Amino acid sequence: MADPRAISCDILDAVLDRGAPLDITLGEHKGLAALEPRDRAQVRRIIGATLRRLGEIDAIIKARLDRPISSRHTRIRNILRIGVAELVFLETPPHAAVDAAVRVATQHRKGALKGLVNAILRRLDRDQKTDTPITDPANPGEANTPNWLFHRWNANFGLETAEAIAAAHLHEAPLDISLSVKADPAEWAAKLEAEILPGGTLRRSGGGRISDLPGFNEGTWWIQDAAAALPVRMLGDVTGQSVIDLCAAPGGKALQLADAGAQVTAVDISNARLGQLQENLGRTGFNIDMVNADGTQWRPDTPADAVLLDAPCSATGTIRRHPDIPRRRRSKDIEAITGLQQRLLAAAVDMVRPGGVIIYAVCSLEPEESADQIAALCKAGAPVRIDPIDPATRPELEGLAPSAITPDGMLRTLPCHWHERGGMDGFFAARLVRT
Repeated sequence: MADPRAISCDILDAVLDRGAPLDITLGEHKGLAALEPRDRAQVRRIIGATLRRLGEIDAIIKARLDRPISSRHTRIRNILRIGVAELVFLETPPHAAVDAAVRVATQHRKGALKGLVNAILRRLDRDQKTDTPITDPANPGEANTPNWLFHRWNANFGLETAEAIAAAHLHEAPLDISLSVKADPAEWAAKLEAEILPGGTLRRSGGGRISDLPGFNEGTWWIQDAAAALPVRMLGDVTGQSVIDLCAAPGGKALQLADAGAQVTAVDISNARLGQLQENLGRTGFNIDMVNADGTQWRPDTPADAVLLDAPCSATGTIRRHPDIPRRRRSKDIEAITGLQQRLLAAAVDMVRPGGVIIYAVCSLEPEESADQIAALCKAGAPVRIDPIDPATRPELEGLAPSAITPDGMLRTLPCHWHERGGMDGFFAARLVRT
């Protein structure tokens, strides 16, 4: 039988040592798919806690090592990380956590370092029982955020907000649901044991398989963070309008547009990711034209009424849902992707008719990918003007923190917004009109 801890270690090896995306790794691991639902959930809890608390975990291990672990034994490091996560943050019974870690270590290089794993974790267990301080950083959020990333947020938002953003990442995000306009929110909130958020998103605390929840197979709803649902709402009434969803996959915004009555063309360079949209169309029954093409080169036969560009980005606004991002990203990654964003934004302008609307959005907290892109587009003389958002005239943006609308009238949500409700993704969106 597959061992959940060994599978957890496999996944950490891929993410932390080889830079593989967590979602893809989880989806491709055959051993994970073969586990019972309870064991799969255990793997996800272990991985989530380890990645969210990695800074503290590594400090705990370092304080109990006489010398660093050799680079030849990165798997041992990850076995220890899992053991610490279970002992300190998941409150796993000590005998279960230690025995499981030693069992996995026995399989590495003929068990050469299983004694080290046993000694470190048993010492940690003793320290906990004698009230020896285990981890007590002044700011846990900062302690678990790579320095380069925290320093960026400090420079861009100020220390208080940077600390609040980092603190939000320590907690697993709730499950957010976009409900079809044909469904009754109160009825489905009761069926899904969910809260109705301002703007209409349903939020539940999670648990269980998504596909087992009522209404999923019927296409009554789809998964979409509350912040991710806002860019479509910024378009206003799209009934009967032709709307291009550029970089559309996996398709949450395309479904949202179709549900609102738009004639949607979903464009994405990845045929595999468009397959995910196709699966969702099979459930929801919406009619969407899909185009597998490079959005910087493709153009519609007739200019559209609107274009929604949710551009590829560093995704630093989605760390609550993707705790691997801080461990895989580097500052140079942000610099590398801005050129593609510029080309896609210029292409979006070409695709829309005069008087039409362009929404540019990214799930990034970094200004180079958001407001700086809009400023550069306007400075280059593109035939567009910024159409500032006025929350007073847009009920679809009800309930947002006042700071979520920038002085220039653009949307900027942060993970620490709606803290009392469980937070939201960091998102930027600007509304432009083609002149």
